[in-house]
Amino acid sequence: MGKLIKEKGEKGRLHIETPLLGESLVDKRLLRETEADEYFRMQPEVNVLKIGGQSIMDRGASALFPILEELVKAKEEHKILLMCGGGTRARHVYSIGIDLGMPTGVLSKLGDKVSAQNAEMLSVLLAKHGGAMIGHGDHLEQLHMYCQQGYLPITTGIPPYGFFEHPAEVGSIPPHRTDSGACLLAENIGAKSLIYLKDEKGMYESDPKKAKDREALRFFDRIHVDELIEMDLEDLIVERPVLTFLKNAKTLKQFQIIDVLRHPEHLHAALNGEHVGTIVYKD
Repeated sequence: MGKLIKEKGEKGRLHIETPLLGESLVDKRLLRETEADEYFRMQPEVNVLKIGGQSIMDRGASALFPILEELVKAKEEHKILLMCGGGTRARHVYSIGIDLGMPTGVLSKLGDKVSAQNAEMLSVLLAKHGGAMIGHGDHLEQLHMYCQQGYLPITTGIPPYGFFEHPAEVGSIPPHRTDSGACLLAENIGAKSLIYLKDEKGMYESDPKKAKDREALRFFDRIHVDELIEMDLEDLIVERPVLTFLKNAKTLKQFQIIDVLRHPEHLHAALNGEHVGTIVYKD
C-alpha cells in the first residue's frame, strides 16, 4: 500500500509513494511489471452474445423470431448480455459518409446509431420476456442483478470511440465496430463466454457467399488466434481487431462463431460449452 511522502523544503508537496511514481508509462520494462497473476472478473457468469446486423437482423421476422424463441428459453438457464450489430443500414450510412469525405471518427459516430436502433427493436420484441435495453456502459456492474431478476439485458455493440476512433489502416471505415465492442466488453467484465451469432457455420478461409465452390473452401473448426493472424486472410467473418484483442486478452480465452440462422438450437449447445461452429482460442 502506498505511503505519503513529502518533498524537501518548507512548501514541499505531499505525494503517494507507488511503484509508478515518476515513471514513464510507456517504458516496456515497467509495463511488464504491471502484469497480474490473476485479473478480477466482474461478471464471470455472464455470456456475451453478439447478434449479427446484416446476417440476422436485416433478414426480418422469418430469420429473427426462431432465434428469439431460443434466447427466451436460454435466459432461464444462463446469464446473457445481448449485443447488436448494425448491418445494412450502417453500411449505407458509411457509404454516404465516405462519398461526402467524412473522416473515420465521424463515420463511427454515424454508424453507432444503427446498432442502437437494432437494440431498441430487440428490447421491444423481448419486452414481455424481460428484454431490457441498457445504456452504453450503464449498469454493467448490475448485470448479475438483471439476470437474477429474469431480465435479458440488451445493448448496442458499437464501442464508444466516436470521434476518438482509431484511423483505419486501409480506407476510412471505422475498424472497431460491433464485433469489436462485444469482444472488448466481454474481456473487461470477465465474461464466461463470447459467442457471435452469425448466418454461417463458422470461419472459412474466404467468404463462402462469394465462393464459386463453397465445399472446396477450408473450414476452421478450431484455430489458434496467432495462426489466424499469421495467415492474414483476405476476408474474415469477424472484424480483424477482434483477433488482436483476443491475443492480448487477460480474462477472455476464446470466442465462438455459430450459425443460428439455420440452427437456432446451436445457441444452447454453445452456451453449455459444446463445440459447434468455430472456436478461436489463445491458450
